[in-house]
Amino acid sequence: MSTFTAVHEPLEARDVLLGRTTHVRRILPNRNRRMIGAWCFLDHYGPDDIKRAGGMWVPPHPHTGLQTVTWLFEGEGLHTDSLGSRQLIRPGQLNVMTAGHGIAHAEVSPESAATLLHGVQLWAVLPDGVRESAAPDFTHVADLPTHVGDGVRVTVITGELDGWRSTAPSFTPLVAAEVGLEPGASSTVHLDRGFEYGVLVVQGAVRVDGTDVGRNQMSYLGQGRPELSLTAVEPHDESVVLLLGGEPFEEEIVMWWNFVGRSHEEIVDQREAWNGEGLDWVPERFGQVADFDGDRLLAPPMPNTRLKARGRLG
Repeated sequence: MSTFTAVHEPLEARDVLLGRTTHVRRILPNRNRRMIGAWCFLDHYGPDDIKRAGGMWVPPHPHTGLQTVTWLFEGEGLHTDSLGSRQLIRPGQLNVMTAGHGIAHAEVSPESAATLLHGVQLWAVLPDGVRESAAPDFTHVADLPTHVGDGVRVTVITGELDGWRSTAPSFTPLVAAEVGLEPGASSTVHLDRGFEYGVLVVQGAVRVDGTDVGRNQMSYLGQGRPELSLTAVEPHDESVVLLLGGEPFEEEIVMWWNFVGRSHEEIVDQREAWNGEGLDWVPERFGQVADFDGDRLLAPPMPNTRLKARGRLG
């Protein structure tokens, strides 16, 4: 009979300026743990008063070899891309963009947006077998499976949890879910023993399998758990957690700026394909975000050392 040792590994965030005005807490990639399943990137931002701070303003920029997953807890966002997509997103709705060989997009706060903005931006690595062949795509999912009862609200964002399955597209076994807990409420979530998991507390405070995790903190939970207990310890307001999980991703990757590849040379080619001849040049590989009032964002200079492929543990 196999044994299981509970893991609670804090993942410290670092402050990053995103675009012109938005500061984010970047949790993945982390110094000691670069991924959770295929989730290779996690930015958590807000709640921010956009009337004071200026709101989200990220000019057109490229992506390769990944999916972006945008999820809001408060506020509104506007996505535009080189496929011609133009989509507002609100809490409870999901935007998934598949980059494949290459895509470009922009994200801004619309003029009609509410005062507060609070959300996460996630990336999931595309496996080697599909990262070049998967067609660039944008999917908006307005109706996601949600279960409410006994002071607990669970929304399955991607993948499957407790028999509830999201229709969001994915290319590896993974899951993301939002769990809301009223003060004092508890929930037990059934997990896949083959997945590794992490929990981010985005509001309030939660006791996760007996360990207190505070607001804006994330704990890596390892593999092998059959279930996970969550209890709200914030006495006045709802507590909210983001649960991430997935089958450990064993491929080594090179992640630099907005590109995910497998070698230094690939990243160099992708950068050159995007930057081209300057701001007025249209990059054929990525296309053009036509519905944007402003210049696209050029990639920074390459580092002086070669980029190395790394696994999920750094």
